[in-house]
Amino acid sequence: MTKSNITLALLLILLTFVDVSTSSSNVFNVVSFGAKPDGVTDSTAAFLKAWQAACISAASSTVMVPTGTFLVKGITFTGPCKSKLKFQVAGTVVAPADYRAFGNSGYWILFHGVSKMSLVGGTFDARASGFWACRKSGQSCPPGVRSITFNAAKDVVISGVKSMNSQMSHMTLKGCTNVAVRNIKLVAPGNSPNTDGFGVQSSTGITLTGSTIQTGDDCVSIGPGSRNFLISKLNCGPGHGVSIGSLAKTLNEDGVENVTVSNSVFTGTTNGVRIKSWARASTGFVNKVFFQNLVMKNVQNPIIIDQNYCPTHQGCPTEHSGVKISQVTYRNIQGTSATQQAMNLACSKTNPCTGITLQDIKLTYNKGTPATSYCFNARGTNLGVIQPTSCLNR
Repeated sequence: MTKSNITLALLLILLTFVDVSTSSSNVFNVVSFGAKPDGVTDSTAAFLKAWQAACISAASSTVMVPTGTFLVKGITFTGPCKSKLKFQVAGTVVAPADYRAFGNSGYWILFHGVSKMSLVGGTFDARASGFWACRKSGQSCPPGVRSITFNAAKDVVISGVKSMNSQMSHMTLKGCTNVAVRNIKLVAPGNSPNTDGFGVQSSTGITLTGSTIQTGDDCVSIGPGSRNFLISKLNCGPGHGVSIGSLAKTLNEDGVENVTVSNSVFTGTTNGVRIKSWARASTGFVNKVFFQNLVMKNVQNPIIIDQNYCPTHQGCPTEHSGVKISQVTYRNIQGTSATQQAMNLACSKTNPCTGITLQDIKLTYNKGTPATSYCFNARGTNLGVIQPTSCLNR
């Protein structure tokens, strides 16, 4: 092939990946539809009109949220759209200061049924301090809303998004396929109640990379029906760590399979990597999970399986968990534990954990005395140096 032919081929490849949404005719600026960047005027209708106009475009389009602060109430962006759509945010989107404005909707910003879409940049501030105060006071409060939710979405990219001060979860995927999430930041005070960072349920083909999550609950929550989920280069803390579960909420529950958490750092969290299930009958399972190349910094429970999960310690189920846990590998996990018991593998009395692998574990208790481990009905294999001493049954 001649040099000119190679150049032409490369040019054609580049043109294939050019996002035609950069054309001004295919950019739908929310300000043009009536949005006001003053943080006071309700811009909900304008955002929806911009979305609808972009969604029916035959060419790839961009919904543009420029610099400034935009007040948006509960909103649903519905797909699928006719072509690829980018939702580009340069400014800040804020929720109503009055947490009661959402009623019982459950959502602040919902993307439903979208495909071939990207959400890029911007800050989303749910301003939930009033809601948290209501929850802590024991008053009668609304159920709360998730900040950013994707339901039944396919082929989505989420990049460079910052979510702050959510009422409940910051970002949730349910019933989604092929979603790449990268370089996001999810932030709420460590004492904010139930402010999960990133939640996944009934979804497959999900990646979460290069992100920072600092919340009052799980950094990442992996629910029933989650498959083929890769987490890497995560900075987690404060928060409750990365959790599979809680599972066994209901009898007929889908399983969790092919999950990898790697090359991540946990700082000051209440848990590191955790699998949790209620002590009740369930058809659920956890299978083929890899926790590897992780650093724990002053983490209370660096490695934990809890099949008697009951956080309130009131009205707890008295059965044995039906969730079957198998083929879980913990490899190259190092750092410090804030509690002496650095490994706690408390499995179901009737369904032992099987195929557990501990390999190259080095966890020390930060008070100077040796760390310990605890196992109940946990069976598996030890490879390399294990510190604290392994308690697995072979």
